[in-house]
Amino acid sequence: MASITIRNLDDDIKQRLRVRAAEHGRSMEGEAREILRRVMGESAPPRNLAAAIRARLIPSDHVDLELPARESMRGPPEFGRESS
Repeated sequence: MASITIRNLDDDIKQRLRVRAAEHGRSMEGEAREILRRVMGESAPPRNLAAAIRARLIPSDHVDLELPARESMRGPPEFGRESS
């Protein structure tokens, strides 16, 4: 099994981990292991690129823009035969 060392952990986080570990009857190390096991065991949903782009581009207050009226399409070109 591998081991890791976590440096520069905020005092508040360490205290909350200590309290949480005591509530669950574990050591701080055991509680951290359980948190990591639970979080890393969750499968991430497939990433939807279109939804991610939409979420970044659409403002949260939803601005409605007025669309200009469209003109009707022009007809296809008529090609005539040249007489020789």
